[in-house]
Amino acid sequence: MADLMSDPLVSTAWLADRLEDPSIRILDASWFMPGTPRDPNAEYALAHIPGAMRFDIDAVSDHANPLPHMLPEPTDFATAVRRLGVNPDSVVVVYDSIGIFSAPRVWWALRAMGHEAVYVLDGGLPRWVEEGHPVETGWREAEHGEFKAHPVAELVRDLAEMVETVKTGSSTIIDARPAPRFRGAAPEPRPGVRAGHMPGALNVPYASLIVDGGLARLAALRTTFEDAGVDLAAPIVATCGSGISAAVIALAFARLGRRDIAVYDGSWTEWGGRADTPVVVDPAP
Repeated sequence: MADLMSDPLVSTAWLADRLEDPSIRILDASWFMPGTPRDPNAEYALAHIPGAMRFDIDAVSDHANPLPHMLPEPTDFATAVRRLGVNPDSVVVVYDSIGIFSAPRVWWALRAMGHEAVYVLDGGLPRWVEEGHPVETGWREAEHGEFKAHPVAELVRDLAEMVETVKTGSSTIIDARPAPRFRGAAPEPRPGVRAGHMPGALNVPYASLIVDGGLARLAALRTTFEDAGVDLAAPIVATCGSGISAAVIALAFARLGRRDIAVYDGSWTEWGGRADTPVVVDPAP
């Protein structure tokens, strides 16, 4: 595998200079919240970065699980990624059409499957277009790659592990949802999911880590986490609504030099959708 860069982000200029590099595989990982009147597949067909393949987060998931876009079995994940032309030595660059929102989910998923040479395009497609870089239309297909999955269990948390974490306080739980949803003052976007948060969880809304569509500077990231009461050296697991924006937390910590942040894959859709898990409601601002 190619030598790893320490920063999990790459700039638009960096990518523009390497569009013809066959070792780089670009993935469009755009995804939108339920109820958003946008179709990421249709938008990909209208305009994407030249050479980019479409990584559909909902399609590359465990369809036997009723929870949204859960990580599939490693063999199924590997099959899907091979179809996108990814090889064991590929340098993967992931972007989305919001800026930094869903791309970190695919960055985390690839790392959870053992592929470390993966980066997020800072500012995503909006910055790429704003700076006048080229786009192409249509639906692109690639020659199959030879990607193989080597799961990294430490980067993924399941329900049983989160129940234990809540009981023991063994890890700091950071919830990336907006503050009103975290407090229980706003309803969840998915039916049947209770409002509130996990006992002991700290709230760092993912949007508080974003500036002008890209990740905030290092000092600002540190300040945001510390102001929320996060010990930057503690064991940490990130959660959110359905495992998408939690990966923004993991990406921010990777910028701060920590690549060990786990993501609770089921997140609040699983925890808040059950009757046997404790929930804290604090609607006061």
